[in-house]
Amino acid sequence: MILVTGTTGNLGREILSRLQERDAAVSGSSRSGEGSSRALDFDDPASISFADVDTLVLVSAGEAEDDVVVARHEAVIAAAQRDGVDHVVYTSLTSGGDHLGFALAHRWTERCLRRSGLSWTILRNGLYAELFGSLVSWSGSRMTSAFGEGALSAVTRGDLAEAAALVAEAPRRHAGMTYDLVGEPITAHQIAARLGVPIIDIPLEERRSELDTAGLKPFQPAMLMSIYSGVRHGMLAGTSDDLARLLDRKPSDALAAAALAARASAPADLLDR
Repeated sequence: MILVTGTTGNLGREILSRLQERDAAVSGSSRSGEGSSRALDFDDPASISFADVDTLVLVSAGEAEDDVVVARHEAVIAAAQRDGVDHVVYTSLTSGGDHLGFALAHRWTERCLRRSGLSWTILRNGLYAELFGSLVSWSGSRMTSAFGEGALSAVTRGDLAEAAALVAEAPRRHAGMTYDLVGEPITAHQIAARLGVPIIDIPLEERRSELDTAGLKPFQPAMLMSIYSGVRHGMLAGTSDDLARLLDRKPSDALAAAALAARASAPADLLDR
């Protein structure tokens, strides 16, 4: 059986859905056991059981400080070793993201898997096109962006979910492989052009000031600022054909997905156009 973790989140839910569409023997898990999923609380190692699991799709348990995420992943990998899981598929972070504020837990987990004795595949996921579009702002009908002229090799969440499902269905074929799953570079200026709106470039300092008053969790502003700075300075524009090879097709239009996400937060009068 394939077990997908974190299926109350967007990526985990989409991976589960793709596997169900293929009639795979699959189950989902979440902390609460919401819906038909099994309850797995990564903060309570004693509650984790993979006794009937052949392939585990470990969707990164982020949204926390590094020590919390590392402890969660350590507990999962230990349980997979104990319970005889055949293969672990881990959704990690793109190779170009080593400098990002949330990279450490991903790279720690990769290292832990490689040393675990388990069979594994690491999916180094690019940043979502949907996230990129959501990280621009609006000043009236004008888009504001702290990304400058920098490009992001964005990828749609749906493509990443499909890639994970394909790997989970045939884990032996992908054992010991690390895939860099990124798309073609796109810019905030291209998003604005796609929407037909003017764009104002703002400095990082201004965006940081906005985040500091946005009521975010303590660790989130630094993580988000690392994305703005990384894109702005060309650190996340690397390309790879790994995604296209896994999907056996051209990746979906990341610019269209980013523009749709940006449009969703636009003023109502712009949406009426």
